[in-house]
Amino acid sequence: MYQALYRKYRPQTFDDVVGQDVVVKTLKNTIKNHKNGHAYLFFGPRGTGKTTISKIFARAVNCTDSKDGNPCGKCNNCKKSIEKECVDIIEMDAASNNGVEEIRELRNKISLVPAELTYKVYIIDEVHMLSTGAFNALLKTLEEPPEHAIFILATTNRQKIPETIISRCQCFNFKRISNDEIVNNLKKICKSEKIKVEDDVLEEIALSSDGGMRDSIGSLDKLSSYNSDKITYDDYIEINELLRKSELKEFCDSIYGSDIKKVLEIINDINNSGKNLIQVLSQIMYYLRDNIVNYYLDKKNSELDDKKRVCFEKLVNIINENMFDIKNSSNPKIYIEVVLLKFIEENGGEIISREIKTEEKENISQEIKEKIPKKEEKVEKTVEKDKKPVKNKKIVKGTKILNIKDIMDVRVNNTLATANKKVLNEEKEKLNKLNDYTFDQKIGYLVCEILNSKFRVVNDDSIVMSYEYDSIVDQNLENLDNMEKIYNKITNSNKNFAIISDKEWNDYKNNYIEMLKNGKKIEVKEEPEKVFDKEESNDIISSDTIDLFGDIVEVE
Repeated sequence: MYQALYRKYRPQTFDDVVGQDVVVKTLKNTIKNHKNGHAYLFFGPRGTGKTTISKIFARAVNCTDSKDGNPCGKCNNCKKSIEKECVDIIEMDAASNNGVEEIRELRNKISLVPAELTYKVYIIDEVHMLSTGAFNALLKTLEEPPEHAIFILATTNRQKIPETIISRCQCFNFKRISNDEIVNNLKKICKSEKIKVEDDVLEEIALSSDGGMRDSIGSLDKLSSYNSDKITYDDYIEINELLRKSELKEFCDSIYGSDIKKVLEIINDINNSGKNLIQVLSQIMYYLRDNIVNYYLDKKNSELDDKKRVCFEKLVNIINENMFDIKNSSNPKIYIEVVLLKFIEENGGEIISREIKTEEKENISQEIKEKIPKKEEKVEKTVEKDKKPVKNKKIVKGTKILNIKDIMDVRVNNTLATANKKVLNEEKEKLNKLNDYTFDQKIGYLVCEILNSKFRVVNDDSIVMSYEYDSIVDQNLENLDNMEKIYNKITNSNKNFAIISDKEWNDYKNNYIEMLKNGKKIEVKEEPEKVFDKEESNDIISSDTIDLFGDIVEVE
């Protein structure tokens, strides 16, 4: 009878185990030093060696002539322990024996001394499937087991095991096996079995197995049955019902190009061909990931440009965020269609009109940049008032607002007094418009400062925004007017900013709440005029002052 490859090549000693070096080293030292514990918990993803190492350990602790912690395979105990009829190594599947009665029966038999070996070893697989009553029944046995008994609990879901059980076990975390280790092991099997296969196929098998050696060997076994000659990449795609790279590219490009009709056609074709849509989605994520990584590693030779890379990054996130719900949906096809259509709706318009937006963004940023004051620069300007020229008088050149804290205090007070939750939500929505300007060389740094703030309260005239650190507050207060201009221009608003620290906001908020409790209301105050650290000059007004005040400041 044919024996499956994953059974034929199951490791028989610790040295044969791949990818679990820490676990293997610890258990081998345990056996060499005769420091066997009474209970072990092995947890990790499926197919990483939990049950295999459990069996090797069960044979090794009973071996009378172990070699470097490995079972010798020649002594009587090793020969008896490897037999299926061995009554002293008990394997139990908790998924199908998860009741209290099964555990009570185990407790009744555990006091019996081993019939043939030195230790009785109980291997309980998928132990997290035990019921609460069964765990309680097992607890006392784990706490005070007979000297001849060893428990090995294996699970893929450690979180479902009670802490009282975990605390009584030595715990070993089985990690996912790396792709390189899987590929190297598959090559050894192919050489032994004389299987001809392309290297790309082995890499795809390793990638799809998600760190599980058993799954990867099973996939190779299936492929070798499908094609007795050399196994090709097309064979792998065909038998696993996946998409070819050209098809993946076509699908992703259709999403990027907002070709809704084409996207729906491709999804429908995939579904009608009987392919697993969930599996295809995972394949798309890996395809996008590879393209994004290649972009960052080598932009010159990447197939992506900046725009496409941003789109693909968003697409990966959307698929990843919805993958759990898609898997649990009663109709994955419809769910996937809706998710992708929503993505195209939210991002497609931006993609289609990207060139227009880019040009518009450049115009806006240039217009704002021109209005931002340039230090060290002075220009002559003639100001019209009521269509009549006004004679230049003694000028005040503003350098620093001395009463900025007082102005901020009044703005916060007035904003709290007339706060409007609806307007707050509207202003938060407008923040999305600023995202297009974060990398702008001219105004990007100020846009980022606005986006990094927390909008606390808003009224029809002002926005209270806070930052964690005082140093950032002070820095942004120096750029207050410019930040206001940028925000109002991009969002088509007319708002003043009140910039404070998070600590100051908490003080304002607590004071506001206390006043409400006492039945008091905040009175609106008149905002004071700005007082500048000024120096007198007879020069024509500088561009700083014009941009800030829009007119000549006269000194009486």
